[in-house]
Amino acid sequence: MTDYLPITTDRLTLRRYRDSDYDDLLKLQSNEDVARFLLYDARTPEQVKEGLAGRLADVAMDTDGQALTLAVELTETGQHLGEVTLFVYSAEHKAGEIGYVFHPESAGHGYATEAAKELLRLGFEQFGWHRMIARLDARNTASVKLLERLGMRREAHFVRNEFLKGEWTDELVYAMLTEEWPDKK
Repeated sequence: MTDYLPITTDRLTLRRYRDSDYDDLLKLQSNEDVARFLLYDARTPEQVKEGLAGRLADVAMDTDGQALTLAVELTETGQHLGEVTLFVYSAEHKAGEIGYVFHPESAGHGYATEAAKELLRLGFEQFGWHRMIARLDARNTASVKLLERLGMRREAHFVRNEFLKGEWTDELVYAMLTEEWPDKK
């Protein structure tokens, strides 16, 4: 089912999570700076254990809401840099969604862009999806730049549409169609 994994790039390995990744995942998800623009607050050790269990489960990626989350590590050292997630947004309409969360100290090296590009490749080339989206907090300018580097276009700006962490926030939606995928074969 996941014979396309692990995915390797020039610098990175995107792979399924293992039980031994708990400490790395805890460091990532318990960090307040990491959670700042996410839908959830910094997580407790128990919440991280539950999250890791979900990441270990096999998913067919054929039903709305299913998600495949992969650990991203620097191939040369094995250092955990963060994670990327591919969601089934609509199986009927062949649509997916990408997401990514990286350790702050790995910023500025292009790792998130490199890994997110592989999610687009997986959605378009492996799963044959027609459309891929990314949703984010409009204040997350680094993420906006990443999506634009990938060639995704801004399709929507929802003003004060979500009440998160005690405040109204704007949401941006970026998208790309399979025929817009620059690496298409």
